[in-house]
Amino acid sequence: MIADTEAHIDEVIEKYSKYVNPGLTKLLQFGGFGDVEMEALGCEVTLASGTTCLDFLGGYGVFALGHRNPRVVEAVHRQLDRMPLSTRAFFHEPQAILSEMLAKCTPGNLTYSFYSNSGAEAVEAALKFARAATGRTEFISTEGAYHGKSLGALSVTGRQKYRLPFEPLIPGVSFVPYNSADAINEQIGANTAAVIIETVQGEGGIIPALPGYISDIRDICSKNGSLLIVDEVQTGLGRTGLMWGVDHDGVVPDIMTMAKALGGGVMPIGATITTPEVWEGVFRENPYIHTSTFGGNPMACAAAIAALQIIQEDNLSQAAFLMGSRLISGLKNVQALVGESIKEVRGQGLMIGVEFSIQDVAELTINGMARRGVIAGYTLNNPRVIRFEPPLIVSEEQIDAAVNIFSESALEAVEMLEGIESI
Repeated sequence: MIADTEAHIDEVIEKYSKYVNPGLTKLLQFGGFGDVEMEALGCEVTLASGTTCLDFLGGYGVFALGHRNPRVVEAVHRQLDRMPLSTRAFFHEPQAILSEMLAKCTPGNLTYSFYSNSGAEAVEAALKFARAATGRTEFISTEGAYHGKSLGALSVTGRQKYRLPFEPLIPGVSFVPYNSADAINEQIGANTAAVIIETVQGEGGIIPALPGYISDIRDICSKNGSLLIVDEVQTGLGRTGLMWGVDHDGVVPDIMTMAKALGGGVMPIGATITTPEVWEGVFRENPYIHTSTFGGNPMACAAAIAALQIIQEDNLSQAAFLMGSRLISGLKNVQALVGESIKEVRGQGLMIGVEFSIQDVAELTINGMARRGVIAGYTLNNPRVIRFEPPLIVSEEQIDAAVNIFSESALEAVEMLEGIESI
């Protein structure tokens, strides 16, 4: 690395420390991410230092198609040259096409889509819609859940660490253990507007729903007159080996949220799709009751149209299942080598978590992987868990390379910790 490059990296990091987020700057440097990303393509990211990294974090699910997928980039360029943002006074074609595609590829009678710019905004809309459609005010969420950090989304996020500094949040939210339908059945009542659930808890530690869990919740909600909101912001669009996480249980929610991969790794976009009954209950009297200035803009819709076409035409759900099985198998082989330091390898499709017995080993392993050129990350609500969410286009060779680097890093971390403890 030449001196000018070192100076450039130092300058960027200094500006982050002075003007962006000092605490985050220190955390990234401590974790082994003290470089500057410059460009990316497919599953690889190139840093200012010249290092090329395998991206096995994938923007927490954003880069399902990899970085700069050429078909998505081309679609966005075409729309940019015509009309990047809508006047919002007329109809625009990309939103009409995208909405039809979503209605056709989502389960059951999910029909009408509201567009925003992120997963948190999609959840905000879902919570508002549930209240308006039912006339009720309370929600049930789960311990360890993550639905975003805006005020409403944070209110149903199951980690006190993130909620406490901003309380009081919206009232009437209760939390029950994940994977316990009985707990939901005991908690639900006449004023419960909705139960909000992930089919795999992402930030909770990559915890998949047990078979039948989501369908049991569906039955409980239907019997009580409450709505079922399924948050597919991370699990949707092929990530778990099927198009949607709810497909594993054959469930049709009343409201479903999506974002991250929907923009094809090029544009931010979130969507909240509902049944006609819910939509009518929200927008019947005022079609402007809930709006977003930039939500569903033509460029974002163009990106999403291309992304949906690629996911379906290239059968990336099946690719996620096959490559996920290979990655889980490789990680379990490492578990056998490392021993008790790794508590469990679990996941669904290409949404995989490795839980360590000790948080320090997880941190050292992340650092070691970064030094060796593989990007992974923690789960926010369980820092003992390293998450792997590579693009759905990842190759067998890239999976094997990442597993080898994970093995080297985990073994190094265990030996380092044992050495420190023996002093």
